[in-house]
Amino acid sequence: MFEIKTQAFFAAAHHLLNYDGECENQHGHNWMVEAFVKGDTLDKSNILIDYKVLKKELNAVLDMLDHKDINELPEFKGESPSSEMIAYFIYTKLKERIVQLSKVNVWETQTSCCSYYEEGA
Repeated sequence: MFEIKTQAFFAAAHHLLNYDGECENQHGHNWMVEAFVKGDTLDKSNILIDYKVLKKELNAVLDMLDHKDINELPEFKGESPSSEMIAYFIYTKLKERIVQLSKVNVWETQTSCCSYYEEGA
């Protein structure tokens, strides 16, 4: 089995709903996102997926979030846009573009990360 990963970044604001603490106030992050693709079949160039393709598709999804107030996006209306929900959002949107997608990591800070993947993926 092969697995590759690429990273991309976006900046956005959010605030958590139903949360008792500072994060209930609007604040921003410079998020780092890692997208993983796995599979056992390589193409004629012996690559799983071109990094350029993966990065392009990831950036297309992140453009939906970049420099936005995530709470104001229709996909998050009434939802608390936690790192968990942001990871799920990115995964589901990117999975529509990259079927071999296996996992998405969303780094809110340099030391705090959330992963989303589907069991058996």
